[in-house]
Amino acid sequence: MVPPPRKSKPRSAEHAALGNAIRHLRTQAGLSQEQLAERVATDLTQIGGLERGTRNPSYTTLVRVAIALKIRVGEIAILADRFADGDASTS
Repeated sequence: MVPPPRKSKPRSAEHAALGNAIRHLRTQAGLSQEQLAERVATDLTQIGGLERGTRNPSYTTLVRVAIALKIRVGEIAILADRFADGDASTS
C-alpha cells in the first residue's frame, strides 16, 4: 500500500509564518525537531507539519510547544506576525 502524497504546500500564509516562527525558535533553542517533539509529547511528523505550515495546531499544542521552548505562547504569535509582515530580522 502506498502512503498518500505529502502535503507540502502551507495551508495559508499565516500557517507558513507560524511554522517559520516555530522553526526559528526551535533552532534558537538548539533543539532538533525530534527533541522538540519529545518535549511536546507529540510525534515528529506533527512538528514537521507545524514548521511547514501544513498542520493547523490547536491552542493546546501551541501552549505545549511554548512550554517546551521555555517561552510564552504569545512570543510565538508575535514572531509569526513579524514573519508574516516580511520582517525577517528576528534577533
